[in-house]
Amino acid sequence: MWRRAYFFLILVRLYFALSPSYLHPDENFQGPEVIAGRLYSYPVHLTWEFTSDHPIRSAFPLWIVYGFPMGLLRWLWEGAGWGEVPPAVVYWTLRGMMFIFSFVLEDWAIQELASSPREQHVAVLLVASSYVTWTLQTHTFSNSIETLIVLWSLVLVGRILADKKASGIWAPAILGFLSVGGTFTRITFPAFLLIPGLKLLPHFWRRPSSLLSFSLAAAFTLFLAIAVDTAFYSSEPFAFSDLRNRPTITPWNNLKYNSSVVNLAQHGVHPYYQHLVANLPQLLGPALPLLIFSFRKTLRLASALTGIVLLSVFPHQEARFLLPAVPLLLSSLRLPKRFSRAWIATWIAFNISLGILMGVYHQGGVVPTQIFLGKQEHGAHAFWWKTYSPPIWLLDGKNDRMVTTDLMGIPKENMVEQLMQVAPCDSTKVRSDNGTVYLVAPRSATFLDRFKGLDSGEKLRLEELRTYKNHINLDDLDFGDDGFWPTLQRVVGRRGLTVWKVKKVCGTDAIS
Repeated sequence: MWRRAYFFLILVRLYFALSPSYLHPDENFQGPEVIAGRLYSYPVHLTWEFTSDHPIRSAFPLWIVYGFPMGLLRWLWEGAGWGEVPPAVVYWTLRGMMFIFSFVLEDWAIQELASSPREQHVAVLLVASSYVTWTLQTHTFSNSIETLIVLWSLVLVGRILADKKASGIWAPAILGFLSVGGTFTRITFPAFLLIPGLKLLPHFWRRPSSLLSFSLAAAFTLFLAIAVDTAFYSSEPFAFSDLRNRPTITPWNNLKYNSSVVNLAQHGVHPYYQHLVANLPQLLGPALPLLIFSFRKTLRLASALTGIVLLSVFPHQEARFLLPAVPLLLSSLRLPKRFSRAWIATWIAFNISLGILMGVYHQGGVVPTQIFLGKQEHGAHAFWWKTYSPPIWLLDGKNDRMVTTDLMGIPKENMVEQLMQVAPCDSTKVRSDNGTVYLVAPRSATFLDRFKGLDSGEKLRLEELRTYKNHINLDDLDFGDDGFWPTLQRVVGRRGLTVWKVKKVCGTDAIS
């Protein structure tokens, strides 16, 4: 029975992996877009994390995780004589890769960490039925990669501790590589390895060869990571002397940046209990009470709880920061003996609801719309309003003639003012050859209704070109001004992301 359920859950995971929901801009701007700009001719937008004088994001794990598959895809695609790889193909290839990583590496690690067949079955099914696994773990987040590294580090710790007789060098060497690679992926990684690392100290004391293997692998990986980052961020040809004179150590830069409350305030400051009272319930739902009433005392549980406590020290707290803790916690739970059917029904309803919302509708129109704009031959300017920042690399080389302006959530009056400055004339007497101007905005933005049609009476005119229905903008919720039900009717009932063709009334045809 559990095999059939698990196989079904694999198909569910694949469905969500191939759904174009957009959970956070970081899934593009901290990974694929950076490497796409180096391997392909796509113009890209690099965020401040990669362009500051002290960059805080490492290119080392990006080349390993994204550079290899994107380079292999380019070699196969161009080798077949099909020209340059379309960015949409790269995008879906990476989504498929993240599904495989999750399905193979995550589930395999969970089975290794569980101690008995029954525990394995429960742990694998709980992790595989979580909407977090379906959505966040199958997207190109650094948190998703961190999760896999944490899991396999724990697997290796378990193998090392179980090796009572042999001194073993391979497991410690791989652990040394993963320890450095995980830290360069995210500086939060060591928080989850604190307790497992302490468990290893007696073993390393008894087995100096294991410690030597771990240390040499970690030192070599550290040298390689710093060299890659120094070369990546250098404006001049790389020389090994740069590692002595001006090395780029991104984890150190990241730690210094995140140690400043002033810096973190720019991204949002949260109370220290944010992870506990808001983020964990959002990720675990009905599984959260089981952490109190029905759990197993495992090393992975200690790893997760330690990580959560240490991450709570930092005032900037997002739910995805706890992604490595989710499979660790779920795999440490026991199913409740009382009211088990009610709990399972609640668990299923919670994950289906959040899975559909986050895996299908959450900013789901951004990626398809950007691919659509990349196919337009006469586009000159695209304004995005009330959406997440669009991935520039998906424009398929149109960046050289189509300007993308991210208006974010600026006031509607300012948005109209910017459109009026560049919109071509909608007039038989005044012609413009400057190209088409687009506005991309959610259908729930009812303010735009007044500009539709030739008889709108407004100087700005919008013509609907395309609407992608599977799009909900949760940032557009305004319960205070509109009320609860009217807000839901607007945001959910008028779901979708629309591409408008923008023109303005000019000359003698203008309406006074």
